[in-house]
Order: sequence, then structure tokens, then C-alpha cells
Amino acid sequence: MNNLVKLYKKNKEVISYLFWGVLTTLVDLLVAFLLNQYTYIDSFWNTAIAWLASVIFAFFTNRKWVFHSSANNIKQFFTEMGSFTFGRFASLVLEEIVIWIGQTLMHGSFNVVKILAQIIVILFNYFWSKFVVFINHNK
Repeated sequence: MNNLVKLYKKNKEVISYLFWGVLTTLVDLLVAFLLNQYTYIDSFWNTAIAWLASVIFAFFTNRKWVFHSSANNIKQFFTEMGSFTFGRFASLVLEEIVIWIGQTLMHGSFNVVKILAQIIVILFNYFWSKFVVFINHNK
């Protein structure tokens, strides 16, 4: 049990990121499914609204519980928010590119390509958040 505690403490940030990432995915799916069930919004706008809801959720959870942001004024807060949103938009474009290449040029199955794209996006988002967005403002 002691080794498990050591492993958790050593990887706490990554574990937290994955935990909140799963919940972010659930937010995205829940919003998309609810919009699909109860509105007549087409799939493009459905996806865009669900993406926006999940990005907002991810920003606040990552800020507080994953990277423990030290931003202490409004300018730093909005700088983080802008950078986070830009990074997430970039990862959305990256995902679309990977899916297009995987399906169009490599003739891969959508399910396999989508999983590969998600792995790339998760890694991109983690490093973007860690090294660009939630930097230590007190340095």
C-alpha cells in the first residue's frame, strides 16, 4: 500500500488531469446528448456548444485542481483563460486534421483514427496547459 501512495504522490498531477479529463468528456457528451434530444440544433452547432461547455468546465477544473494556478489578478486570470481556450481550439483543429489524414489518406477506420486523435489531443492539451497556460505567476 505504501508503494501505491508513493506512486500517487509522484503522479498526482497526471492522475488529476486524467480524472478531470474524463469528467470533461462526460460534460461534452451530456450536453451533446441533451441538445440532440431536446432541441432541433444541427450537429455542427450541437458539437460546438458541447465543446464550449466542456472547455469552460475543463478550464476551471484544471485551473483549480490540476495545475493549482497562482494567478492572483484579473489580467493573469484572463490571460490564462485566453491561452487555455486558444490551446483547446488548436487541439480541436489538430484532432480534425489527424482524423482527416487517418481516414482520407491512410484509409483507416473512424473508430481507430478517432482514438489515435484523442490520444494526441490529450497529450497536446496537457503540455499546453502545464507549460503555457497555468504557469507560476509568482516567479
